[in-house]
Amino acid sequence: MSQGYRIELEQDGDTILVTCPALPEVNTFGDNEMEAYAVASQAIEEALAARIGDGKDIPAFEDGPGIAPLALLTRLKVVLYRELAAAGLTRADLMRRMQVNRETVDRLFRLDHASRLDQIETAMRALGREVDFQVQNAA
Repeated sequence: MSQGYRIELEQDGDTILVTCPALPEVNTFGDNEMEAYAVASQAIEEALAARIGDGKDIPAFEDGPGIAPLALLTRLKVVLYRELAAAGLTRADLMRRMQVNRETVDRLFRLDHASRLDQIETAMRALGREVDFQVQNAA
C-alpha cells in the first residue's frame, strides 16, 4: 500500500469536496473521484512544502484505504525533515555533517526540487539513518 494521508470525499453539487484530517489546511475539489485523488495529492504536497518552509510539524504518514498517495521522492524528503527534527538538529548541523554548502541541504527539503537519491541517502547517513525500500503489489 502506498503511504500518504487519508482524505475524505464529500459530494458538493457537481463536484467532490476533498479534505484531509491530518492536514486541515488541505481543501480542494475534483469533478470525479479519480480527479479528486489526483488534486488531493497535489494539495497535500503543497501543504507539506508550506509546513517545511515554516518549520512546522508534519504528521506521520498513514496507509490503508482512502489514502492520497505521494511521490516516493516527496515521502523521502518528508521523512528526512521529520528525522532531522527528531534528532534535534538544524539544517546547519546537517550541512556540517554532510560537508556540503547550505544550498545543497536546502534543496533536500524543497519538494519541487528533483534531488538525487544518493544525496538523500548521504543526508540520512549523516543522521545515523539508512534508507531501505520494498516493492509490493499495487492496490
